[in-house]
Amino acid sequence: MTISSEESALRSEHHPEVIRQRLEAPTKQTILSDAVLGGIDGCVTTFAVVSGVTGAGLPSSVALVLGFANLLADGFSMAASNYESIKADAEQIEKVRISEHAHIDQIPEGEREEIRQIFKKKGFDGEVLESIVETICSDRHLWVDTMLTEEHGLQKVSKSPLKAAIATGSSFIAVGTVPLIPFMLPNMEKGMQFTISAILAAIMFFAIGVIKSRFLSRPIFSSGMSTLLTGGAAAALAYIVGYVLREIFGLGMV
Repeated sequence: MTISSEESALRSEHHPEVIRQRLEAPTKQTILSDAVLGGIDGCVTTFAVVSGVTGAGLPSSVALVLGFANLLADGFSMAASNYESIKADAEQIEKVRISEHAHIDQIPEGEREEIRQIFKKKGFDGEVLESIVETICSDRHLWVDTMLTEEHGLQKVSKSPLKAAIATGSSFIAVGTVPLIPFMLPNMEKGMQFTISAILAAIMFFAIGVIKSRFLSRPIFSSGMSTLLTGGAAAALAYIVGYVLREIFGLGMV
């Protein structure tokens, strides 16, 4: 039977020595989700401003000023919020870890019983179950890690708050700047500025979706379109709000 190259590569990845090396390697902490979230929000933020200003019939300079003001303020706020959120998660993990160490010192048999019942629910019993309990409880670090994941549903390690914040903030500002580029060209007609801005924003949304698909093994086109539709819906809402407010308050086209 002929083995495809994909199956051959899969077999190689599951060789005992390769598996051992992979499991012994430090856990990789990805900041992809932080970068994707920052990029999407950055593009939505600035293009929503552009759409709202255009819908309200305000000057292009207003879109530029409000766009960059929101870009910098929201970018910093989002990065800081992500930093605090991940830091809080790390502190929660450490708090539970300290608590479990204390419980092992104070009521070791109670903690052993927790391990026993956790693995009994997984279908183990008899000598096999007792062997698992003994193996885990003979290694204090493994014991606490098992309680973290099995009892509390927590990860053993958390992402770096600083790296996540930098990824979020930098992608927010980098991608969010793109829809504002046409408004930096004063000689361009306002309608053309908005059209080009919309095209650039659409490209950014689609590109972010494509990047997600590469890392998450999702279909490229559907992932790109999903992100594009999400951003487009936010921009359309901003445009409608701007247009309605213009009609209500009688703002003139400039």
